[in-house]
Amino acid sequence: MIRAIIKFFLNLFFSIYFRIEKHGEENLPEGAYILAPKHLSNWDPPVILAKMKRNDIYILAKQELFVNKFVKFLAKKTKVLPVKRGAHDTTVIKQSIKILRDKNILLVFPEGTRNGIEKNGKIHSGAVVIANMAKVPIVPVGIQATYKPFSKVIINFGKPIKPKENKLEKEEIENVAKNLMENIIKLTNEKI
Repeated sequence: MIRAIIKFFLNLFFSIYFRIEKHGEENLPEGAYILAPKHLSNWDPPVILAKMKRNDIYILAKQELFVNKFVKFLAKKTKVLPVKRGAHDTTVIKQSIKILRDKNILLVFPEGTRNGIEKNGKIHSGAVVIANMAKVPIVPVGIQATYKPFSKVIINFGKPIKPKENKLEKEEIENVAKNLMENIIKLTNEKI
């Protein structure tokens, strides 16, 4: 109930504060999948959450956001899960697989930080590992935005990257992660 109220007010606020366009919604599959957007700003998660039609979206976010009690309360009510950055967090991996097996959407920023591709030239492979274990597709998402008041924000959904039937080896995981990164960059830079 609280999540629906928060989503309503976010949607209302963003409809006034930004001019949001969505492209490629036909690429969003039915059932469970991982949404893997470009991470430009702290605005990204609430904008995507507010503008998605489905309400069964869980978001992975850095654990540092959960220090403030109010933020922690809001995060729990809006299905945000803390992730220990730089650690192999098996608890989050198990939770993520369960979320996906329950036919929900998992929003993961594969860069691991804002503008991670620009900072270190790669993305983390966690989204690929989770998708492979849960046997769900990954939808790359480009975001074009300055997030200045009344500016245009473009959310560009790409074609899903389908999972393999067998467990991926380390080299295959790296190849899929590289393909995901290339798709995110292409969608972010695409002229619409």
